[in-house]
Amino acid sequence: MTTEKYAALYQRACERKGSEAQVESLLSQPLQKSQLQNIPDHRFLAEFTKKVFQSGFVWRVVRQKWPEFEDMFWGFDIDKLLLMPDEMVEKKASDPKIIRNLSKVRTIRENAIMIKEVAREHGSFGQFVANWNSEDIVGLWEFLKKHGARLGGNTGPYALRFLGVDTFLLSRDVDSYFVAHRIITGSSRSKRSLLAIQTSFNEWQKQSGRSLTELSQLVALSVGDNYVGIKTQ
Repeated sequence: MTTEKYAALYQRACERKGSEAQVESLLSQPLQKSQLQNIPDHRFLAEFTKKVFQSGFVWRVVRQKWPEFEDMFWGFDIDKLLLMPDEMVEKKASDPKIIRNLSKVRTIRENAIMIKEVAREHGSFGQFVANWNSEDIVGLWEFLKKHGARLGGNTGPYALRFLGVDTFLLSRDVDSYFVAHRIITGSSRSKRSLLAIQTSFNEWQKQSGRSLTELSQLVALSVGDNYVGIKTQ
């Protein structure tokens, strides 16, 4: 089915939220390229780790314990983490100060390796992400899934969004929009579905000049039971 025009999408969001001003107040902006380039590698690792632990778990508990994570893993210093032997990884994973999950703790070192390898080639992980073509943001998702540890599904994309990277998200509302408009059938994670969704966002971006972040939020605000603005859509 042909992608809905941006003007119609925006109008419906305004009608549901009561006014254009209300809709605009609910939208958030991604970081500029220069800002992304300056994000230290250890902050990418920290956010990836936080989202890995939040996946399938209570986010509030992860946030409460997060200072202990930062302390135990040296502020997610990449070079220090790469020197951790297996015995140390297992010991840290059994510490009650953090969430005791060995398989997830192991991802810290594994994702540190990925970030280090990318930084060697691109100068920093931030520069790598900042220079990624937003017209293929799902390609960046796929990179994280393929080369990272436990960064598939929504984990990688949500980490990118929280870091300020311009990306849409496949939240429940966004997912349901594309199904309801028959732009996709079946899983939104299939290659065909991701291509169709990316194409729709690219078209809206050309029509509106808005970021993928704003457009993703507008889609969420235009459908379902989402009558309260949530800036993580």
